[in-house]
Amino acid sequence: MSDRPFFFRCINETCQEEFDIGRKLYQCPTCSDLLDIIKPPPNLDPVQLKDLFRRRTASTDPLDISAVWRYREFLPFEKKDLGHVVTMGEGNNPVLETPRCAEYVGLNRLRVKHLGWNPTGSFKDYGMTTAVTQAKKLGSRVVACASTGNTSASMAAYCARAGLRAVVFIPEGQIAFGKLSQSLDYGALTLQLEGNFDVAMGLVRELSDETDLYLMNSINPFRLEGQQTVMLELLEQLDWKIPDRIVVPGGNLGNSSSYGKILMDLKEMGFIDKVPRITIIQASGADPLYRTLVTSSAELVPVPDAWTLASAIKIGKPISWKKALRTLKFTDGWCDVVSEQEIADAKATLGLDGIGCEPASATTVAGLKKLMTLGQDDVTMDPDEDVIAILTGHQLKDPDYTVNYHLDNLYEHAIYENNLIEKSGKIKSTFANKPTEIGPDKEKIIRLLKL
Repeated sequence: MSDRPFFFRCINETCQEEFDIGRKLYQCPTCSDLLDIIKPPPNLDPVQLKDLFRRRTASTDPLDISAVWRYREFLPFEKKDLGHVVTMGEGNNPVLETPRCAEYVGLNRLRVKHLGWNPTGSFKDYGMTTAVTQAKKLGSRVVACASTGNTSASMAAYCARAGLRAVVFIPEGQIAFGKLSQSLDYGALTLQLEGNFDVAMGLVRELSDETDLYLMNSINPFRLEGQQTVMLELLEQLDWKIPDRIVVPGGNLGNSSSYGKILMDLKEMGFIDKVPRITIIQASGADPLYRTLVTSSAELVPVPDAWTLASAIKIGKPISWKKALRTLKFTDGWCDVVSEQEIADAKATLGLDGIGCEPASATTVAGLKKLMTLGQDDVTMDPDEDVIAILTGHQLKDPDYTVNYHLDNLYEHAIYENNLIEKSGKIKSTFANKPTEIGPDKEKIIRLLKL
């Protein structure tokens, strides 16, 4: 172990090896399991820290404007490292009331925290600012990721700011154009691979082990360190009143993993006296964590041909599954699945509250509706629960999905070439809002509007 204040530690309880944080590591060199970053507790007590965070919100310092670096006492960087920070003012995303969604779900009150208002439109920016900062600190010149869209967009943007070369590995034909356009626009070298996300992830991991490529996926512990600050920001917005439940989409499982880790730290420090139940929702066609949980398997039960229109969570072999299970155990949480129809209708309902999001985000609302009706004592929710649903991506990440839903042209499986040539699994447009075709006739418009 290094004598530096931060270090890596293997999460495997039979290993627990420790390593210098200055090494380019993503997994334990001894047993190949995942790594945590271990940090000493801040020098200030919870009351002092809460006051410090509050005062920083009025600061014009770029570090304080960022809702990641504002909480830098919880990040694995020394004061001398802060000159390397790459930030675009990420975070500061709102908590919003959703009365129509609450009624749809069956809760008396439902609030959402929308992480899609970040610089690149997704939660990934919380983790990318710390990961790119670490890459810059290590002297890396080329960084890479496998992505279904949001990771590549975020990495490309932050690398452009940092002057680093970004290489993106994406599964061909399995990425929404709204996301692909970002990595192209930010100057990343974009490699479209035959195969799914898991194929791309396997390849980029091999290359990062064999070359100087610095890996930016959530297997990188520095990614998760940044994403932890979502919980700090949320709890500060709630005046440190702990909700009963926090619901998150489940893809590569970085969010749920990072939230669990910071909640453990906060509880141990006396920052909070209880923890919310973390609930992870996956799409039924990409549900490896759910399969692992319900079968009580000691190893991940992968989904080789994972499929969902919610492309951000179309992952059959998530990297952070062990950390996600750790989160569920610590918070007495749960994982469940929802159908494509449930996702589509939940997304449309969020729209009726004036809140747009990408399909993956809507799994949280869909999952809440399901949990209200399961009829299982240890899973079913109470209507009076205080619940926060996490929305992870902006509506314009995948506008085609939204338009096709409202035009009653959305299918679970479809191929578009000029016109729709192959389709199956029709999704009912329960809350369709089709454009009304009408000529430039004022009288007709007046009658239509009943003015």
